[in-house]
Amino acid sequence: MRKLKLNRLTRNTAVLGACAVLGAGALLAVPAGQAEGASAAPAAPAPACTGDSAITKKLPGGTTWRMCWRNSPIAGLVLSHITYQPRHESKPIEVLGSARLAQINVPYDDGSAEYNDLTYYRLGEGALPIKASDCPGGTVRGFRAAGPIEGAARTVKGLCVTTQPRGFAYHGDSGDVGENPARTDSAQGQDLVVYALHAVGWYHYVTQWNFSDDGTITAKEGATGNLSEDDFNAADGRGWPVGKNGSAKALSHQHSVLWRLDFKPGGSWKTKVEQYDTKTDGTNPEWGYGRLKTGRTQLTKEFAGDNANDRWWRVVASASRNKDGHPRSWELVHNRSDKYSRHAWTRNDVYVSQYKACEEYASDNRRVNSNCLPNVAKYVNGEALTRPVVWVNVGFHHIARDEDQTPMPVHWQGFQIVPRDVTDMSPLTPDRLHRPEFNGHVPRD
Repeated sequence: MRKLKLNRLTRNTAVLGACAVLGAGALLAVPAGQAEGASAAPAAPAPACTGDSAITKKLPGGTTWRMCWRNSPIAGLVLSHITYQPRHESKPIEVLGSARLAQINVPYDDGSAEYNDLTYYRLGEGALPIKASDCPGGTVRGFRAAGPIEGAARTVKGLCVTTQPRGFAYHGDSGDVGENPARTDSAQGQDLVVYALHAVGWYHYVTQWNFSDDGTITAKEGATGNLSEDDFNAADGRGWPVGKNGSAKALSHQHSVLWRLDFKPGGSWKTKVEQYDTKTDGTNPEWGYGRLKTGRTQLTKEFAGDNANDRWWRVVASASRNKDGHPRSWELVHNRSDKYSRHAWTRNDVYVSQYKACEEYASDNRRVNSNCLPNVAKYVNGEALTRPVVWVNVGFHHIARDEDQTPMPVHWQGFQIVPRDVTDMSPLTPDRLHRPEFNGHVPRD
């Protein structure tokens, strides 16, 4: 999908013009009536926002999520001061200082073009209005945004805040844990869903965050829109036949979506990062079945890491523990990814760097911060980690199909952040079972 509705010369000139305006002081896209802070320093403690720039939602299971939001002219939807409060906790538990996109990189298979949709095309300036019908059961909020390249400032009704069912939250027999008489417990889960739409050329991007009642955070980036009218001339091996008799071949391309997560678990920037790997460990000599053993690696310096079988990472709070005395942590769940190996900054699944205010974008960073390092692969240079920033890369190789016409069905890329030992029991445990005798052991006859 070739991204330019304008010709390249016109588009490039427009971008340069926009950069010149930025040099004189850009209009930042913020909720209507809210001022944007000029400093890149760490955010102030909560309460950090009020009015339309604040989101608070108590879900039916009793979990409350709170956060602030804004629309950045470059990054689009930015969430900050994200806290999680299950019903058995007396106060909110901070999770993330900020969470947002860090780049969408789109190279084409024939080598004719490559785009950085955040830093070059300024994703946030392409904010699209959201229909009430596309935010069912929720509310659509407005914000002031710089216009598309060379356009006037405008107000966009472009943030949906709603809830959605997520299927089974749990199903169990309380007799298994010793309750008498036994009951069958079941519940359907709910998510707080926050999303915005932005256009770059023929693409319409859906930047979505789901906040579940069990504490899980799901980051999703959806791509929809239309196949580019300029790109139905691909050579064999670089595209796919679409249309009548396959006379048109839609050019294939890559989407590398990168997110930037500034963790603040339990209210402190000082955190640890750990990697866990499970490996085979011989055979049980008595029963004859294979054994597995999980080992922990403390990651004390910046690193770039890759998914592997039975590997996962977690970010651990330095000074926050649950009621069992265990350190609170958040596990990164990273699934399938088509990594683009030509760039060092899209070659790995996860990058963890020490916080620096100028290290804002995963690539093309010098377009925004001329005196800083250019990309996340350069940020990761072995420095000791005391305030880690996590960069998550999820790739998708888009080989078009007949069904991509028209409009193109959304294809999603994303990952999850799952609570690990944030609460002493499930945040959705029925009150009658949220008792010491059901925590950590099962009564036996």
